[in-house]
Amino acid sequence: MKTRIVLNAILVCCSNILFSQQLFKGKILNEENCSVANVTITNEQKTVLALSNAAGEFELKVDRITPVQLSAKGYEVIYDTLRPEEKQKTFVLPYSRQELEEIQVKAIRAGNTTPTTYTNLSKDDIRKNNYGQDLPYLLDGTLSTVVSSDAGAGIGYTNIRIRGVDPTRTNVTINGIPINDAESHGMFWVNMPDFASSAENIQIQRGVGTSSNGGAAFGASINVKSDNIRKKAYAELDNSYGSFNTWKNTVKLGTGIINNHFAFDARLSNITSDGYMDRGSSNLKSFYTSGAWFNKKSMLKFNIFGGREITYQAWNGVPESRIKNDEQGMLDYANRNWLTPEETDNLLNSGRTYNYFTYKNQVDHYNQTHYQLHFNHRFNENWKMNISAHYTRGKGYYEEYKADAKLSSYNMDPVVIDSTTISTTDLIRRKWLDNHFYGIVYNLNYSKNNLDITYGGGINQYLGNHFGDVIWARYASNSEIDHVYYNDDASKIDFNNYIKATYRIGRSVIFADVQLRTINYVFEGISDLTGTAVNETQKANYVFVNPKIGWLLNWNNDNTTYASIAIANREPIRKDFTENTSGNRPKPETLYNLEIGNRFAKGKWMFNASYYMMYYHNQLILTGQINDVGGYTRTNAEKSYRTGIELEASYRATRWLTAFAGATYSLNKIIEFTEYVDDYDNGGQVAIVHKNTDLAFSPNLIASFGLNFEPVKDFNIRLTGKYVDRQYMDNSSDKARSIDGYYLMNLYVSYLWKLPRMEGIEFGLMVNNLLNKQYENNGYTYSYISNQQTIKENFYFPQAGINFMGRITIRI
Repeated sequence: MKTRIVLNAILVCCSNILFSQQLFKGKILNEENCSVANVTITNEQKTVLALSNAAGEFELKVDRITPVQLSAKGYEVIYDTLRPEEKQKTFVLPYSRQELEEIQVKAIRAGNTTPTTYTNLSKDDIRKNNYGQDLPYLLDGTLSTVVSSDAGAGIGYTNIRIRGVDPTRTNVTINGIPINDAESHGMFWVNMPDFASSAENIQIQRGVGTSSNGGAAFGASINVKSDNIRKKAYAELDNSYGSFNTWKNTVKLGTGIINNHFAFDARLSNITSDGYMDRGSSNLKSFYTSGAWFNKKSMLKFNIFGGREITYQAWNGVPESRIKNDEQGMLDYANRNWLTPEETDNLLNSGRTYNYFTYKNQVDHYNQTHYQLHFNHRFNENWKMNISAHYTRGKGYYEEYKADAKLSSYNMDPVVIDSTTISTTDLIRRKWLDNHFYGIVYNLNYSKNNLDITYGGGINQYLGNHFGDVIWARYASNSEIDHVYYNDDASKIDFNNYIKATYRIGRSVIFADVQLRTINYVFEGISDLTGTAVNETQKANYVFVNPKIGWLLNWNNDNTTYASIAIANREPIRKDFTENTSGNRPKPETLYNLEIGNRFAKGKWMFNASYYMMYYHNQLILTGQINDVGGYTRTNAEKSYRTGIELEASYRATRWLTAFAGATYSLNKIIEFTEYVDDYDNGGQVAIVHKNTDLAFSPNLIASFGLNFEPVKDFNIRLTGKYVDRQYMDNSSDKARSIDGYYLMNLYVSYLWKLPRMEGIEFGLMVNNLLNKQYENNGYTYSYISNQQTIKENFYFPQAGINFMGRITIRI
């Protein structure tokens, strides 16, 4: 009897619950009164309650007042409340201002459905490492990277190699605008000090990647997006101080959104450091300003940013004998290279931080300002476009003291004093670069249902004036003040168009991308080659077609597999033209790139794996060969390749502990090439054939790990470690011309003290090279035969031992 009563009571309760639940019908529209599909409706516990259909409709049962969140790609997130008595309701999603702002980078970036290998860094990822070092050092934790610094501490001249690929083969853009030097293809981060403080996010694509503006990516591309508009006004003061008398002072201000249509942001930065290397000082200043107007569909944004760098030259490196503290070896080196007694004394007494240069103003001094005007427009939920105009103005020089220089090399006549003819002089020279770079880039995007297609491109022109002047000479001869001894004007027009598309078929996505790129390059005048001025006039025209195709499979929401094949073509750099006659000019390079990978993320786990094959045809390499105008030229190696496996994983063990690791194992080979060694005994050069040797600066193994502790909220401790395997300084696989492998550990500690009416005050500490290892991570080498011996002159760039940076950041 009691059992029957209990059962009846349960049935009554259940029926009351069921009948009290109301079927709620919702419809979701955008600001143009069009239906919005694939809107996710979640509750406060982030549980998915429903998904809108193609008509923007959804249904769910509601038995109580339920707070919900509605979110969809391309729209702002809105929060609302569902009530059982309402039964139906219409919701209006406003377009996302952030997506409108990022239209210009979407065209060249990889997304979740792009079958290529990439890494994204958020603003928080960038900020937590930004103690003042150049941007390459902030990317050091990503896969397959090796960074180095001339001055040894990450400030001044720095570079980054990804998959062993040198910086001239890495495409860099800021807001979709090409940044690499148009002639040398080099990327000079020192000209944009502390730009990381104005970076919203960064994407690194490894391999050829997707079509971009500027030079072809021959191993990697780095795309930086500057700060997005903030809703509220803010102010930030970021100060760091540490080893080698290093200071970083940054001030940031922003108005937030004014009258729903305007916003303004600004930053000033100052970085100074004595450097680890002797006299390896840096004095860097930079600024960033941005003004924006926007409405629901359009945004016009004008960015001006720039930098001024004065960096003492530390780019000669340190002789191997000085690194090894081999006194006899140093004396032999000094004798071989005709060092003066003063120069020899400097070598013997300087230690690992030796710097050959001692002239007090042996500096690199350069100013560069970038102007970018971006117009983004959303026609409707399917059509979007961007057009951007840009102008970069750069001017600067590096100054050198030259002892006993030939007057004839500087277009100066011999000097006759009494009956003595003087043909050499001590002098101070400056080599200038005065350039302009401007153009337009654009893209148009259509996205609906399963199809996403983008057409884009750009036309850019570079105008550069290379010249050198003598500002002082002990014997000035027939020269005038600021005597110009070479002058070379250059012009380069780069035009590209591309079309790329993804199409979803069930769980699969098909990707196709093709780019047409044309280059017209002209330089005329007098070029300064190996100390001798020669007349040179050259013109070059290239037409490249760069196709890409790929496939991606979404196994489920957690697991994705992809594969792609891409071809990239690249023109030679400036030196390949100026150090060759037109008849001896090297051929363009071609890269065939295969990428296969898998991305997995679920719960506490993340695991990515990729395989790559990068096969080069006519890769340009240094062989030591002297060309027909007396310069050491790069030569096309017909066949070479890089192939490897990249792995990365992370595991959030507890709320307060996360472990992460990454590794790249690769083979980097030249099938065959001929090395040429100067023979000073017999004249000419000796040819040495090498087969199946390692590509220079391409370690077989790069591995890293890290632990992240957060014992209490807003207090963070991060420990990282990295191993870089042996690197050969040329392509001969000669261990005697290599850089030893090294292992480093770094420590980061931060605490955010939250205060009323402000974001808080953050205290930070960075300890680099925690184990105080002595190591080198870059260098160069050359060989010659003298006195029936092969001399190998190796030079290295030592890096700092244990060093510290402390930081206080005030955010309002």
